[in-house]
Amino acid sequence: MNAILDKSKIKYLIVSSMLVSLMACNTNADYKESVPVATSDISETYEAVLDEEPMTLKSEVSTNTIPIDLKIIKSATARYKVDDVKLATRKIKHIAQQYEAYISDLRFENNLYRKENRFTIKIPQQYFDAMMDSIGFIVEFVEYENITTKDVTEEYIDIQTRLKTKIEVKVRYESILRQKAKTVEDILKTEEKLRLIQEEIESAQGRLKYLTNKVSYSTIQIDLYETVTYTEEPESYSKTFLAKGKEGLSNGWAIIESFILGLIYIWPLVIIGVVLFFVIKKKWMRRKA
Repeated sequence: MNAILDKSKIKYLIVSSMLVSLMACNTNADYKESVPVATSDISETYEAVLDEEPMTLKSEVSTNTIPIDLKIIKSATARYKVDDVKLATRKIKHIAQQYEAYISDLRFENNLYRKENRFTIKIPQQYFDAMMDSIGFIVEFVEYENITTKDVTEEYIDIQTRLKTKIEVKVRYESILRQKAKTVEDILKTEEKLRLIQEEIESAQGRLKYLTNKVSYSTIQIDLYETVTYTEEPESYSKTFLAKGKEGLSNGWAIIESFILGLIYIWPLVIIGVVLFFVIKKKWMRRKA
């Protein structure tokens, strides 16, 4: 009897827990249905954010612009291997002429192992990169390429500012010399100041001109080399018949020149000898007669 009562209690507990869980599920469902979801507001806000972000990026990019008036000195040193040094040099010269460049110096070297040609190109800065790219299509192998840049904008602006100030000071001293300098001592002092300022102005102008030229024209130093088959130098050379014939003709002509020049140098003795010859011959003819 007690076992039957225990079984009924267990069934009662199971049924009660199932009823409680069903009621909880219905409550959660009703709660979810009662909560409003503003989907349109979220999407509108998201679209507004997307619309605003590109505008912010554009404004930041516009404020971080790169200065266009930079003073940059460019230079390069490169060494290339080519099939034919002379042909590659002619091609590079032709390209340099197209880019308004010129060859400043050239040195050719030939030995038993290789032929080398070193030269320097002065080229307008705007064609620097194009010239380097064009050379790359001509050469066979790039041994090295070193490109350096030097920003002299700060120095350039500083010299310009100092130069402007010195010119203004010079104008004031000239005004003092014309209007306020009365005594000889004042005139000499003012002229000495003007001389010193003028020297500083000319020095600054020379430096500005130098920087301008360096910025306007970049420097490219190129080494071209061509490997050749090594041939051992012979201990002695044997001349061919044609070479001996040319040498004989030149030596014969040199002997004739020397003989004629010798006669010209001793022309008094030649005249005396001719006179003596005729006198002796005449006496000999008389004795014979």
